[in-house]
Amino acid sequence: MKYIKLISLFAILSFIGISCEDTKMEWEERDPASKITVAEIPLKMEEKIERYDALKTYTDMKLGVGVVASLYMDDQRVDSIVNENFDEVVAGYIMKHGPMVQSDGSLDFTAADAFVQKAKDAGLDVFGHTLVWHQNQNAAYLNGLIAPEVIPGQAGTNLLSNGDFEENITGWNSWGGAKEVVEHTTDDAVSGSGSLKAVTGDGAANIWDLEIQSEDVPVVEGHRYEITFFIRSEGTGHVRLAFNNMNLEYPWINGAETVETSSAWQQVTYNAETLGEDLMPAEGATTMNFRFDVGADPNMTYYIDNVVMVDIDAETQPVNYVPNGTFDTDMSGWSVWNGPTEGLTQATEAEAYEGTGAMKMQHDINDPGNQWKVQVHTDFTETLPAGDYVVSYYIRSDAAGSVRCSTTGTAYYQGDQPTSTTWSLIEWQITSADDITGLNFDLGAIAGTYYIDNVMVTPADGQGSGGSSGPTIIEKTDEEKTQIITDALESWIAEMVGHYKDDITAWDVVNEPMNNDGTLRDGNVSDPANDEFYWQKYLGGDYAVMAFNLARQYGNQDDILFINDYGLESSIPKCEGLIDYVEYIEDQGAKVDGIGTQMHITINSNKDNIVHMFELLAATGKLIKVSELDVQVLTDAPTSEDFEKQAEMYQFVVDSYREIIPEAQQYGITVWGLSDAEQEHENWLPDDAPCLWDADYERKLAYKTFADGLAGRDVSENFTGEFQY
Repeated sequence: MKYIKLISLFAILSFIGISCEDTKMEWEERDPASKITVAEIPLKMEEKIERYDALKTYTDMKLGVGVVASLYMDDQRVDSIVNENFDEVVAGYIMKHGPMVQSDGSLDFTAADAFVQKAKDAGLDVFGHTLVWHQNQNAAYLNGLIAPEVIPGQAGTNLLSNGDFEENITGWNSWGGAKEVVEHTTDDAVSGSGSLKAVTGDGAANIWDLEIQSEDVPVVEGHRYEITFFIRSEGTGHVRLAFNNMNLEYPWINGAETVETSSAWQQVTYNAETLGEDLMPAEGATTMNFRFDVGADPNMTYYIDNVVMVDIDAETQPVNYVPNGTFDTDMSGWSVWNGPTEGLTQATEAEAYEGTGAMKMQHDINDPGNQWKVQVHTDFTETLPAGDYVVSYYIRSDAAGSVRCSTTGTAYYQGDQPTSTTWSLIEWQITSADDITGLNFDLGAIAGTYYIDNVMVTPADGQGSGGSSGPTIIEKTDEEKTQIITDALESWIAEMVGHYKDDITAWDVVNEPMNNDGTLRDGNVSDPANDEFYWQKYLGGDYAVMAFNLARQYGNQDDILFINDYGLESSIPKCEGLIDYVEYIEDQGAKVDGIGTQMHITINSNKDNIVHMFELLAATGKLIKVSELDVQVLTDAPTSEDFEKQAEMYQFVVDSYREIIPEAQQYGITVWGLSDAEQEHENWLPDDAPCLWDADYERKLAYKTFADGLAGRDVSENFTGEFQY
């Protein structure tokens, strides 16, 4: 950038020694050695800064910048400065797991593709940021993959008085030649804390060699019945049901005499669909019972839980005072009293707890203590008569959330209830004095998307049931979770790296794996943020080994793959721990090409630590990248002295990098953010001025010193006042 510097006539006359008071202008020859030339006119610092060329002209190393993608796409000032000054661009957010992965696990490449294409058109490289991190994740999707399986209970009351075995196995008898043990246990359960345990002996050979019989159950002739139960075995086993006083004595289920069991819990259902005909009482029968036959396999251990028998044709009880609590058809009867009206919609069948629909409420209000600011309301079918009632509903949210119910007419308030990505049943007991007219769901404490289903308000005396007929929640085993998350990691890296195989050849594969004390993060966090998901919690320390191998497998063999972390200059143990972890990763057979040190530092950062960090990193022999450099001034009202300190620190970092990191290991330096403009700092350092350009996109003093560091000299040393063309 060249400028013509004009000098006033007065200044020129002053230089050659002529006074404006002279009545006569006299010219005389002067000694050339004593003349003041235009080249000797001093330049102000801002004029020097303006004469600097683009940053990338001062170095052969790769020079990058991290930007807000939307600003690069839409703001011409950002676009122009980035394209002129840098070789490589990094999207601050849009290429991370959170924005890329949709609720069904698919990837939306729309925004990232546009960003990559624009950078390519400008001749810039794109650095992939970032594949495996614990923040900016679609945690709702990942947690949903490993969430417990929720199996709805049958409609109607459980006719068995003890089908959940929470406390004992009272009411059940057992016998048979292969019987070793039939007892209550808390060793395992599909839900709750107890189950029935049965063990066969060496002599087990026939299915009837161990039989476990239910209590007598009253039945109604002509009614249809359904029986469900959960069972698992420690090995491959077999089970069947046999009936007394029913139309079927030894029914085959799904075309087989027995059901094969395994180490995984499974639900077995005996009804018209699985048996081929209705299960009904024998003629004249008023009671019935049934048996679990499990004697076919020797030395086999079975666990049986949540046994439910319902009368399909019994009258539905109790009365529900909510006019539309299933949302299977529409959202009729419900309205938004507070919050975004457009946020209330009918959820799809896939999103519902059961049936063909559910309530869906999406909003962005975070106001703990003012839950009513998002409020969905329904009027009861009538004012609740005096008495006690149970409000029950199923709820889940796309991330950790909160719900509270309240009533209208006379206002009562439920305590705040936490919600998660797993469906949960919430119950609340209220008492009406013939004065409660409606129900509210108050959701304003935490922003998010909520799903609500099967809302019931029923008389408390109508809730009685003999054992479990509610939902069964089956937790996945640790082994199952590991496999599911392994598959999710491979799918994410394969699709992301594979999609950009021809466009991106350098990636942050693993980001921020270390604690500040130099130990590896384990992911055991008590209160993770909504977008946090720790892959290592399920995959262990080898999660990075897996990530690097997958990135190499699905990308190009010569892609440059980095591990990256922050605070390596402020915690030398963390730097050493990261280096040790890189050695571990490579000992397990993966290849790490480079180490990134973010360097979000301040004007007061310890320079000795910075030097020590670079020395440690240089000794690894790896490519070293300063990956996210910015220098905070630690105030929202910086002085000229603050900016001088900032400029000095920027140059110190560049000088140290060039002096300590061997040239063959210098991948390059990426600055994090372009300017101090407010639009660039909504989510990062909002009350500071950490960048090379100011809030008006003008070069700061730090621009000059950063360029000097890149050039290895004071570029402006020979700048003069001569005309520049």
